[in-house]
Amino acid sequence: MFKLDKKNLRKKAITLLKNIPDSERRKIEQKLKDNLVTTDAWKNAEVIGITVSKGFEWDTKPIIETAWQEGKTVCVPKCLPKERKLDFYVLDTYEQLETVFHDLLEPNPDATERVDKEMIDLLVVPGLLFDNSGFRIGFGGGYYDRFLTDFSNRKLSLASTKQIVEHFPSDSFDIPVESIITENGILF
Repeated sequence: MFKLDKKNLRKKAITLLKNIPDSERRKIEQKLKDNLVTTDAWKNAEVIGITVSKGFEWDTKPIIETAWQEGKTVCVPKCLPKERKLDFYVLDTYEQLETVFHDLLEPNPDATERVDKEMIDLLVVPGLLFDNSGFRIGFGGGYYDRFLTDFSNRKLSLASTKQIVEHFPSDSFDIPVESIITENGILF
């Protein structure tokens, strides 16, 4: 189905995600959230790192709101393009967000506080496509690959089974997630 170069895989995965009908999307998102919040990784985490989704990405707002309801600290990433790195900031309310390049919603550093990466107990790593070893193809900026190089706490991803392939080429700097939460349950 897919050619094995990352650029082509990324493009096909985006097309696939954009073409999921809304009713099916809502069902998958509900199952992803339900499956995530029943994991030990979620239950044991006090500080959760997660992106604020946009467009065709799986909706993370219900997950963020569940974390808030459970008294967990939510932190979200801010891209630093000059350094090509991520910093995470506490998110207590959506009003602390600002729209930045590519229409991303990111924390306003003046409205919240930065969190050291070792304070994040569970990191929900975004991706477009995943293989059976936990390697991922993201949006191509390499921000998460850099962030994960010395991140030692739990890392998992949310993905529909439609986003899982047996294998694709990975680079030496790619770091796999430990688990993938799908609408059907948990992969490894």
